[in-house]
Amino acid sequence: MPVVPGLKRERERDDAVPLLLKGARLPGIAEPVDLHLAGGRIAAVRPAGSGGPLTEAPASGGVARRIELDGCFVVPGLHDRHVHLSQWAMVSRRLELSSAVSAAEVAGLVAAAIAAGATEVAGFGYRDGLWADAPSAALLDAVSGEAPVVLVAADLHACWLNSAAARRHGVTLPDDGVLREEACFALVRELDDVADALLDGWVADAARRAAERGVVGVVDYEMRWNRDDWVRRAAGGFPLRVAFGIYPQHLERAIALGLRTGDEVEGTDGLVTVGGAKVITDGSLNTRTAWCFDPYPGLDAHAHPHGLATVPYDELVPHLRLAHAHGITPAVHAIGDRANARVLDAFEEVGCTGSIEHAQLLRHDDVARFARLGIVASVQPEHAMDDRDVADRYWAGRTDRAFMLAELAAAGVELALGSDAPVAPLDPWIAIAAAVGRARDGRTPWHPEQSIDARAALSASTNGAGDTVRAGQPADLAIVELDPFAASADELRSMPVAATLVAGRFTYSRL
Repeated sequence: MPVVPGLKRERERDDAVPLLLKGARLPGIAEPVDLHLAGGRIAAVRPAGSGGPLTEAPASGGVARRIELDGCFVVPGLHDRHVHLSQWAMVSRRLELSSAVSAAEVAGLVAAAIAAGATEVAGFGYRDGLWADAPSAALLDAVSGEAPVVLVAADLHACWLNSAAARRHGVTLPDDGVLREEACFALVRELDDVADALLDGWVADAARRAAERGVVGVVDYEMRWNRDDWVRRAAGGFPLRVAFGIYPQHLERAIALGLRTGDEVEGTDGLVTVGGAKVITDGSLNTRTAWCFDPYPGLDAHAHPHGLATVPYDELVPHLRLAHAHGITPAVHAIGDRANARVLDAFEEVGCTGSIEHAQLLRHDDVARFARLGIVASVQPEHAMDDRDVADRYWAGRTDRAFMLAELAAAGVELALGSDAPVAPLDPWIAIAAAVGRARDGRTPWHPEQSIDARAALSASTNGAGDTVRAGQPADLAIVELDPFAASADELRSMPVAATLVAGRFTYSRL
């Protein structure tokens, strides 16, 4: 069957029609089961062929649809707990830079794009942490002339411009032509100012691709007022559940509207809910702005050798207190160990729970504080694969404290896996594989002592649904061809997905 283009037609066709998934397998369990789905939920999980509520005519008078799964495995539908969905939708339409190993190679890619007829260039994905040469506006100017060029780093915390782009956007460039942190974010917001109809189409395409990987929901942290975007998209049919984040510049607006984390947004058929209050307190590793206790090697003379604290503590605490007082759960970006420690201080002072987004480099003592304070560690395991070489250089001697998934889990900290797409692909199986195997591309595992098993990784990818399906749960399901608990890390990374359902309706199927 082809991908279903959205939920609207499925709502009309299937709301009153229960569904029987016959001969399903559950991970780690030998005997097959039948799944009875009705009213958007799992009505029953019974031994295969044993009968049940859908073996006779349902109360609605309709005839239950029966689908034979032939031994495919059914797991709770997957959630990506940290994405920038509009930016993820845009990257396939930008010049791909992830393979470049030098500033000169990036300049060559820009030159080729202009030679092919581009009158302006937007690129994405460069990682300059290990380059032998350095970015500069002059290097881009030499190959671009008057064509504006804006290149966004893979970590989203820096962008490299030529002089023509600086003039167009009215910014003053430093000598290296790179804008970092808030200056970068402001420019990226301008790049993301695309007509609603066009952007909605791109986002719908990205959502359909996510559904093909078993995704049923995302937490979207685009740096814009997202509620109205998601009301509009849900009205047209959409294959994912979405919780939208609220940035500091929009917090008072959200409070005035009475928005509270977890509330369903009217007019979205339950697909859209209010997410957390997002605030970014430091930078990133590749940009060398993650705020750390120890200085970055080679940056002793730099203005910020320890990275950047982008929100002062005396601003962070009132912000968290205001959000918490109005029922909006804080979701705080912290990557460096000093940033994480300071954010934990703020959570403790306010007396609220929430999440730390990334939690990338931690002190061992702070792991226990995560558990004691009830803070969720919202982590992106594939970043460990992307950052391992940069970390070995800039966090030398500390990488045993990077991406401490096993230690966090052992302490009882709730893990929530995500991608931070477009920083990593919007594909939870990639995140699960990285959490389990701590390796990619045939390399040896990186700090394998911090790996977690597939059961724990799956549970951290289902938004609280756990590691197996149960009666009473929403019928948000992924149907896959391999047992995730028995698959290798490489098999997890490329897990074949046969179908995805949201509220008992197919959003993707090739059954």
